Amino acid sequence: MRADRLLSLLLLLQTRGRMTAQELAERLEVSERTVYRDLAALGMAGVPVYAERGPGGGCMLMDGYRTDLTGLTEAEVRTLFMAGAPALLKDLGLGPALEAALLKLLAALPATFRQNVERARQRIHIDAMGWSRWEEPVPHLATVQEAVLRDRRLRIVYRPLDGEAGERVVDPLGLVAKTTVWYLVVRRGGEMRVYRIARMLAAELLDEPCARPEGFDLAAYWREWTTAYAASWPKYAVTVRVPPEHLAALPQAMGEWIAAMIAQAPVDVGGGVTLALTYDSFEDARTRMLGLGTLVEVLEPAELRASVAAFAREIAAFYKGERAGE
Repeated sequence: MRADRLLSLLLLLQTRGRMTAQELAERLEVSERTVYRDLAALGMAGVPVYAERGPGGGCMLMDGYRTDLTGLTEAEVRTLFMAGAPALLKDLGLGPALEAALLKLLAALPATFRQNVERARQRIHIDAMGWSRWEEPVPHLATVQEAVLRDRRLRIVYRPLDGEAGERVVDPLGLVAKTTVWYLVVRRGGEMRVYRIARMLAAELLDEPCARPEGFDLAAYWREWTTAYAASWPKYAVTVRVPPEHLAALPQAMGEWIAAMIAQAPVDVGGGVTLALTYDSFEDARTRMLGLGTLVEVLEPAELRASVAAFAREIAAFYKGERAGE
C-alpha cells in the first residue's frame, strides 16, 4: 500500500539521514521515479523533505524535523513480541530491558491491538533452543560486549581447541551468537579471526581505541567465514543400503531430508536402495550408524562396517551380563 511506503520512506530519512534516490528505491523495492513521486506527496502533506541532485546530493529531511509516528501495523507488533532470543539477551544482561520495552510498547497500543497481540502470544511460541543445548560458561561476555560497544581493545587469554592457552591483544569488531554459542570477531596482527567466547580464560578492557576497518560489515563477514569454515570440515564418505522394510521408517530416524535421497535413488533387485552419506569423521559416522541399528546396512568403508559390527557385539554381550571375548 502506498501509505505504508510513504511512512517507510519518512522513517528511513529520519533514521538514516541523507539517502540517494537509488538507495531508497532499493530499500522500498520501487523505481527511482516512484521515489520522487512519493517525496512530492510527502511535501504536499507538509513534511519538509527535499532532494538535491548531483554529486553529494540526495534526499533528506529539513534539519530538526522529527516525527514520533511509528506507524506499526498489527502484524509488525506481533512480530516484535514473538521474535528474538531471550536466552541470548539474558547473556548480554538485557533480559529486564527487553521485558520493560515490550511492556511499554504494549501499554501504548490501542486496546484492539493489545487483545490480538496477547491472543497471538498464547497461540504461537518460538523456542530458539535445540534439544541438545548445553550451557556454555561465558563469564567474560560482559567485558567483551563493553569492548565491542566502546571500540576498545581487549587483552584476552584464549585456549584453542587443539592448543595451549595464550595471551592475545585484539581489536574486537563484533559479537555473534550462533544459535546459543557466542563468538567474537576480531582483527589481530592485520588478520581477521573468530574466537569462541567460552574458551576465553580471561578478558581485560584496555584503554586503547580499537582499529576498526573502514566499512566493515559484521553480517557479511560472518556469512563468508561460516561458509569457508563449513567447507574446511573433514569429510568421511559412507555408503549404506536401506532394506525395503525400512524405507518408510528411515526419515523418522534421520529427518525428512533423507526421504528426498531415497526417492531419487534407484531400487535394487531386492527392493532396497543404496545411499551415499557424508559425516565429519569416522567416529561421528560410527556413532550415527550404531544409532540407526538395523535400519541401514553399512557397505563401505570396510573399516566402518567392521567397527560397527564389533561395537554391536560388545553391546549385546554387555547386556547379556557377559564380556566380549570371554
